[in-house]
Order: sequence, then C-alpha cells, then structure tokens
Amino acid sequence: MRFTREQFVDLLTFGDAPRPMFCELFGPLVGLAEEWLAQGASRDEVEMVGFDWDYVPYTECGGATGPFPMREPETLDEDAESLVQRDMLGRTLKLYKSAATVPLPLDFPVRTMDDWLRLKPLFEFREDRVDARTVDAARAAQAQGVLVVGRIPGGWDIARELMGEETACLAYYEQPELMRDILDTVGDTAVRVFQRVTERLVIDQLYVHEDMAGKSGPLAGPSQVRQFIGPYYRRVWDLLSSRGTRVFNLDSDGSISAVIDALLEAGVNTMHPMEPAAGMDIVKLRRQYGRRLATMGGIDKFVLRRSKQEIRRELEYKMQPLMREGGTVFGLDHRIPNGTPLENYRYYVALGREILGLPPLDGRRKGWGRMGF
Repeated sequence: MRFTREQFVDLLTFGDAPRPMFCELFGPLVGLAEEWLAQGASRDEVEMVGFDWDYVPYTECGGATGPFPMREPETLDEDAESLVQRDMLGRTLKLYKSAATVPLPLDFPVRTMDDWLRLKPLFEFREDRVDARTVDAARAAQAQGVLVVGRIPGGWDIARELMGEETACLAYYEQPELMRDILDTVGDTAVRVFQRVTERLVIDQLYVHEDMAGKSGPLAGPSQVRQFIGPYYRRVWDLLSSRGTRVFNLDSDGSISAVIDALLEAGVNTMHPMEPAAGMDIVKLRRQYGRRLATMGGIDKFVLRRSKQEIRRELEYKMQPLMREGGTVFGLDHRIPNGTPLENYRYYVALGREILGLPPLDGRRKGWGRMGF
C-alpha cells in the first residue's frame, strides 16, 4: 500500500492512521539476489516489488546542510574486487564490491582545531545551499501526498566521519572546544537553510543518520548527548517543529537504550532500525516510553534463517495488539541477510500480513520503497 505523507506522519505521531505499516526498510544484502534466483525466485521477488510492501514516497526538501558543494570522489585505484577513492574531505575510501555498498574510510582529515578550520568552509552557510527549484518541486510533490524530508548531519556521525571513532570519542574530553565548534557550525548552517526552506513549504520529517552504537552500547553516552549533540538537535528541532514538522527520525544501529532519554529530550520522537541482536526490543520500549517514541523496524532479521516456528514467535510477539495501536512501522531491523531461505522469507511476509489483517499476496499488487530513507 502506498501511504500518503499525512498517513505516515499520523502513524508515527499516534494519530489517525489507517493501520500499521509492514515494510522492508533496506532490502537485501549484496549476493542474496543470486541465492534466491537459484532457489526459484521470480524477478519481482528479487526486486522486492512482488511482496507488495507498504511504503511512503518521499522527496528531499531542497536544502543542503552537510558538506557543500558536494563533489564526486576521485578514483585512485580499481580492480574487480575493490574500489579506492579520495572524497571531498580528503579521506581515502575503499569499497569491497562483493560484500558492501558503502566504502570504508582508511584515514581521516581532522585531529586538531587547525585541521578542522581548514575544512570548516565546507560546512558553513552559503545561499546556494537552498535550491529554489527543488524546493518548489518538493512543494508540488507534497500536494500529491509525497513526504518531504529534511536532513542534518549526525551530531556523532559528523565527528566520526571527520576524525574516526577513537579520536572523536577522546575529543569530548580532550578537545571539547573542537567538538562544540563543529556542532555550532553545522547547527548554524542547518537553521539558516531550514529558515529559508520553510518559508515555502512544511518539512514533514527531520532525519538524522547517527549509527552511534554497537552491540555493547553507544559511543557517545547520555552526558555527551546532553552536553554536545542534544543542544544541536534542539536548535534545529525547535525551528522546524514551530513551522509544522512533526517527525524527528533518528537512524542508529546497535544498542542505543542508554541514550534514548537524552535523545527524546533533544526532540527525537522516532527511531530505527532497532536491532534485537543488540538488545533493542520495540515492545519493551513501547511499554517504557508509550507515545513518546515511535519505532521503525525491530523484527529480528536473523530469525529468518531459523525455523518457521521461530519466525512465528517473533512476529506474534512484535506484532501484538499493543504495537498495532500506532507509532510502529513493522520491518526487519536492517538488510535481509545472506543465507535467508526464500521459502522462509515468503513465510515471513505471508504470516506478517495475516497477523496484521492484510489480504494475501495475489501477484497483481506490486510496490516497494526503501523505508530507511
């Protein structure tokens, strides 16, 4: 089903949505399509459209808040297995083609304030960060039910991209003035960009990519969120929420339970993908936070490689009546893992639709849109 922007926003804010969404957040990992084709998958199944997933069409708001102007990476070396590039920040990136879709940095440009000051102009405000034609196109699409998304750099993620995880973690203690200047800069830019954009349209969803945690917990704790990241979020959210934005969606893998309270204080009200392997349980979170927190994802992707009985237990628990009262987009907690049998995936889709009271797949209804934004 194609949800409209109004239905999607109402769902995540516990309003008058028609029903919960059942979606695929990110799609398959590299190599799974070949596995499924060997097991008899149709082309529609490999391309995801054969499962008639719920989705909301979305478009960008027309304002750029990250490093600008964007430039394509320079290719340094490439062979059948890997691609090495240098990006606009000066980092060397390496992509292993058979295993990933996102390249990994091999080095980082910032260790000191002087390093940051050389890159700072890429993050400062300039008028051409706002593309009037894109803003007008977003407004026209919004009138047709398309969700308008505004993005900001992650308060943790931007430090990690500039410094690497170890240096960024230490900088909270050893170079707090550097961390504040980075966040003050991107915050100033985001506010000025969105001030201009929201003169012409309402941004439906503020989105921030963080990936600030692993299985053992977040790399920035509650104290760092409240001292550094939270004030940055709050500046942007106070502006947008005063101009009609209702959803503030944070994307982070791993166990983020320790910082949820601090993130809610900063304005976040939706989180994904909520990984069970890292201890994230969307049912327990709903009982703890009620309507303060909406979730997307939360279904254990690894259960698909186990028995159908285990798949049923997972879905009956996660899709219980409490979770069908709003504030939930049901889906796997990240990409569909390699080794997932096609038969199990078909069973997962059919059972989830049955529990949610959706009609069985009939092959005529098609649709899929990546919901990880």
